[in-house]
Amino acid sequence: MSLKLRDLIRNVRACKTAADERAVISRECAAIRTALKEGAGPVRARNVAKMMYMHMLGYPTQFGQMECVTLITSDKYAEKRVGYLGLMVLLDERQEVLTLIENHLKKDLHDSNQYIQSLALTTIANISSDDMSHGVSADVLALLNSSNPYIKKKAALCALRVVRKLKAPDVIDMYLDALSESLLNERNHGVLITTVALVMEALQLKDGEKFLPQYRRLIPTAVRMLKNLVMSSYALEHDVNGVADPFLQVRLLQLLRVLGQGDPRSCDQMNDTLAQVATNTESTKNCGNAILYECVTTIIALDADPGLRVLAVNILGRFLVNRDNNIRYVALNTLTKVVGRDLQAVQRHKNTIVDCLKDVDVSIRRRALELIYTLVNSSNIRLLVPDLITYLGYASTDFKEDLATKICAVVERFAPNRQWHVDTLIRVLTLAGAYVPEAIGNRLLALITQSEPALQCYCVKVLWGVLAKSAPVAAAGTTTLEGSEEEAARYCRKETLLMVTLWVLGEYCDMLCDDAARGPSSVEETAQQPDWQQYKPLPIQVANLLSALLSSLYLTSTVARQHALTALLKLAG
Repeated sequence: MSLKLRDLIRNVRACKTAADERAVISRECAAIRTALKEGAGPVRARNVAKMMYMHMLGYPTQFGQMECVTLITSDKYAEKRVGYLGLMVLLDERQEVLTLIENHLKKDLHDSNQYIQSLALTTIANISSDDMSHGVSADVLALLNSSNPYIKKKAALCALRVVRKLKAPDVIDMYLDALSESLLNERNHGVLITTVALVMEALQLKDGEKFLPQYRRLIPTAVRMLKNLVMSSYALEHDVNGVADPFLQVRLLQLLRVLGQGDPRSCDQMNDTLAQVATNTESTKNCGNAILYECVTTIIALDADPGLRVLAVNILGRFLVNRDNNIRYVALNTLTKVVGRDLQAVQRHKNTIVDCLKDVDVSIRRRALELIYTLVNSSNIRLLVPDLITYLGYASTDFKEDLATKICAVVERFAPNRQWHVDTLIRVLTLAGAYVPEAIGNRLLALITQSEPALQCYCVKVLWGVLAKSAPVAAAGTTTLEGSEEEAARYCRKETLLMVTLWVLGEYCDMLCDDAARGPSSVEETAQQPDWQQYKPLPIQVANLLSALLSSLYLTSTVARQHALTALLKLAG
């Protein structure tokens, strides 16, 4: 005698090891197989229920699939319900067993009991294959015109599966014809929300787009329904945290978005209602935020009034200061799509967006960086890039490389002049040289090489100042001209900055050392001169520093040593 389902669950939960659990399941599978051979009818439903439980635990249950087929032919509703549930859990659309049940499904679709009809509709909606969808499409269409709201709701969900599977223009047209009048006249909440979902799915398919113009007549009805929901008084039946039927509001906004895209005339019919939704929806509740998000997405997708688009961006700006990270992420993601259409509206929230770079959530930081990257242009680069560089100084190590790369990319595209371009790249290399790709250093060198002599002289002086302040000069690599041992170690880890500096010193050292009498005469005197860009060193001073750098314990990169040695050879020449 096999166990009852609750006894099997109790035994599995009592197992202390995986081996104990497998032993319990093996014994029960053997008992079920014996019962199947003996044709034990009274416990057939119980056995299928236990097989569903085993399937959810990850054990194979293929041996019991035919029992589900047997149960759905039963005259008892309780057994039929377990059989259909077993089909949905144990099988999928690829199983050949489904070919055996199509006639039973059609029979149950025409049953006088609404609950049996519901079981068949639910099964089709979950596991229907292409062939099965084609075979039952006419039956499902007939049930869409049923006067029973319960059946009509289930039929709409089932039709959604059929439309997705077949994607045929004649099927789409057939369902849309049946649904358009239903949507205009329906008052039942469940039927209305499932019908809207089906209309949206049908119109969004590739072959459904050509039916879009003729079904734009639904816009006034959808607008009226949405307006009634927004302006309605408190209704207990479908209220969620004080918001009237948020699920239907979201569906209606999505439908308006589908119907109104590419049609300015349709957008004019929606503008007032969208403004009412945006201004009257409660933003302190999560369901209210969901409605506002769909409203903003609809406004952005449509050719909406510019003032309405600014209102949508302001809502996203409020989302950015929300404590919920999910809402902030959604706002940043949506603002990225708005930048191309209304840059000025997004620019008003620049400071809030930059503050998101300090968030502890790495996904929000990355989204904020991508948004700022799209915000930067030639008119605002002097305002935005300094904020990014300031954050670069204390950003986490796993974020610095991405941030530094993005900064260098926008500087290369929108730099107002070459000197600003060079200054910014050197600043980035100084702050995050260990995380900047070598390609960026190569582009900086190309920029310096192609510049006029005055800028080349300026670059070599700036880079010399950074090197002289941080590079190690003692043979043991423990001191610097100005800084500490820690600064020396940190500088040597900035490999890209170091290689750029060494290359520039090798090429333009003559510019750096010109008129050397204006500077101190020896390295020893430099301790009294803190600003290393205010004088021009002697070639011997540069050579001594490079020699000390080569002997430093901190300079471990072979490539950097090669650059230092090459610079020394050029100085000697």
